[in-house]
Amino acid sequence: MRPNPPSPRKGRYPLRLRRRPVPWQHQRPTWREARPAIVADALARALARPSGNWYVLGASTAVRADRPLSGTVAGIEVVVWRDAGGRLVGGPGVCPHLGAPLADSPVRCGTLVCHWHGLALDGSPFAGWEPLPVHDDGVLVWVRLDTAGEEEPTPAPVVPARPDRAASLTSVWRGVGVCDPEDVIANRLDPWHGAWFHPYSFVDLTVVGAPAGENDRFVVDVSFRLTGRLVVPVRAEFTAPEPRTVVMRITDGEGTGSVVESHATPLGADERGRPRTAVTEAVLATSDRPGFPVARRLAPALRPLMRAAAGRLWRDDLAYAERRRHLRERGQFPG
Repeated sequence: MRPNPPSPRKGRYPLRLRRRPVPWQHQRPTWREARPAIVADALARALARPSGNWYVLGASTAVRADRPLSGTVAGIEVVVWRDAGGRLVGGPGVCPHLGAPLADSPVRCGTLVCHWHGLALDGSPFAGWEPLPVHDDGVLVWVRLDTAGEEEPTPAPVVPARPDRAASLTSVWRGVGVCDPEDVIANRLDPWHGAWFHPYSFVDLTVVGAPAGENDRFVVDVSFRLTGRLVVPVRAEFTAPEPRTVVMRITDGEGTGSVVESHATPLGADERGRPRTAVTEAVLATSDRPGFPVARRLAPALRPLMRAAAGRLWRDDLAYAERRRHLRERGQFPG
């Protein structure tokens, strides 16, 4: 790996004009540096880290006062809601009476009321229904499934260090692909594909540091593309704090401290027996620019744009993950 070049520095203005834009087909190839063994080793280390059996279910804001948030995790139906005091509670998504889907039931005064026969659940054990450990980190909702994870359980999930939420602009996007969580994580642990596979978002990408010893991270210099020659150069690092999460953190340049978390949650098999995985991407953007508080006040208008940008990237990255799963299951994956 070549010596690290000087990292981007935040100047007076966050935007830059590329002086000599390089056409996509003429940019420097990265396939020699993106050695399959490097990605495979980083993935193996990530998969070996403990998760405490915690899985991301969705965004905290998706849990409303009048309705629950539900989903299937590793083939298990789960449901979460807020009790009368606003505390997150949850458990199996199957009513213990006659099997109704609790996902379709309303919440009244902190109690989940089954819409088939009116059985009411307040989050405590009742009629064979047993609560599950749940966690709200302020951005995402997690559920612990010890029967699915089969690891040593922990009191709380491994939540990455984040910027102050009160001073951040947050957005959460969710999508589903036909793949396993490891295929999603492998995609995120291949930073070399960014400018080739996503030229509409990234240009001038160079991986300046690969995992070595205890420094188990990828360091990347890249410019976020806005329009034409207008870009925002940053330095970022990619780490995997647990087996189903990869975090990109901006360490220098505009938005230093901002994070993008990619969480992969196994859903279970589809009707054809293929694995399905949900990707939940949480963005926590921050800046010490004087105008950033204005951007935060415009969050309701900006979040749809942030989700649209995430969706465009993940449309491609889920295709990448699905292709990897397809080849892997047939024993045809290179490397």
